[in-house]
Amino acid sequence: MIEWKDKREFWITGVRLADPETGKIRTGSVLVQKGVIADIVRQKSVDTDLPVCDAGMYICAPGFVDIHTHLREPGYEEKETIKTGTAAAAAGGYTSVLCMANTDPVIDEPSVIEYIKRKAVEAGMCRVYVAAALTKGLGGEVINEYHFLKEAGAVALSDDGMYVTNSQVMRSAMEYALFHRLPVISHCEDNFLVKGSQMNEGYSSTRFGLKGAPAVSEEIAVNRDIRLASLTGARLHVAHVSTAGSVEMIKAAKRKGVPVTAEVTPHHLTLEDSLLENYDRNLKVNPPLRGRRDIDALRAGLRDGTIDCIATDHAPHHEIDKQVEFDKAPPGMIGLETAFAQLHTELVVKGKFELIDLVRLMTIRPAGVIGLPGGRLKKGVPADLVLIDPNEEWVLERSMIRSKSKNTPLAGKRFTGRIQGVFFEGKWRSAIFSEKRGRESSEPARRHV
Repeated sequence: MIEWKDKREFWITGVRLADPETGKIRTGSVLVQKGVIADIVRQKSVDTDLPVCDAGMYICAPGFVDIHTHLREPGYEEKETIKTGTAAAAAGGYTSVLCMANTDPVIDEPSVIEYIKRKAVEAGMCRVYVAAALTKGLGGEVINEYHFLKEAGAVALSDDGMYVTNSQVMRSAMEYALFHRLPVISHCEDNFLVKGSQMNEGYSSTRFGLKGAPAVSEEIAVNRDIRLASLTGARLHVAHVSTAGSVEMIKAAKRKGVPVTAEVTPHHLTLEDSLLENYDRNLKVNPPLRGRRDIDALRAGLRDGTIDCIATDHAPHHEIDKQVEFDKAPPGMIGLETAFAQLHTELVVKGKFELIDLVRLMTIRPAGVIGLPGGRLKKGVPADLVLIDPNEEWVLERSMIRSKSKNTPLAGKRFTGRIQGVFFEGKWRSAIFSEKRGRESSEPARRHV
């Protein structure tokens, strides 16, 4: 065994190929040439003179695609940078992320998009796509010049973190977005009903003495935006769905042919509002964690296709920002590095979902929602691949986290299933933290040349 070095041509052998398009996991090998998948064979080993990366029967899948990431740069580099955020993404198995517009300056000018794209290329850890602001300065009053934003590289429009309360502005935004063939990603929460809220409204909020946000605050907003999408024909994507009522409305809209899609986060799928009894500020998110009935509805929505995909809503915050009174702590938790392990442990290991279904929900499905090229395992596409050990048991330690921020409630938790690393355009990016060297390993586990 020697240290793996990037090569222009090599085979990845001995893997179990998880193909989200066919829905099958089969033994095989992958030929990579100049950063592209040149061939896929259904053989455990190959007779070749090329270098071989023996992946030891790991799962090999397309690199994950996250369509809801906050990279914070420019403007909030104390929380996250494009370099640290994309390193976290790669550590979590992601080779493509879509960053949100709530930076400083806001992503409402072509120059900001060009800056982010340049910094992402310099970091070289994963692909970074950009969602430009729906309205000027995220103010919800004046729509942006979508033509120039799309020319600069924007692939979607969103005021994520802010709900556009003015329905006429939202209608106009959808009409212009349709003309420019850009999806609208909506953060659906009625600003008046959630004002001052700290968690989900219900038994737990009463017990803990915290002001709650009612489920209807999300559902009113979802209903309005679905109706505007029906009126305009624009592609609406509902971010971080969290209530059973929202799932039912989206299901009904899809039956009527409304062009609506939806995502759900790992934390809304796995964490209940009752966990807030310890007032862990890292469990404070927006929209808030809900109860068991909502969680069950979200899982059912994933199974029947009402909810299209999983997205992290990776929201880094500086430790100092979270170390304040609960009502003053900003909402949000990081999620890129733990998404797969969290979902595999809670959903796959416990028999709620099949592994290939989880892979599909993290690859081809989110890519299809936005119209991104990733998430496929086939000849001719970039060699953006993730290696997964579905059986490894491990404990998340703060020292393992690549994100600049550490605001996760999952530190100290035991998981089953671990990302070993990704190939980004055929170049190895290890996910495993090397305690011996105190930094990321430069070689894939169980491989030789």
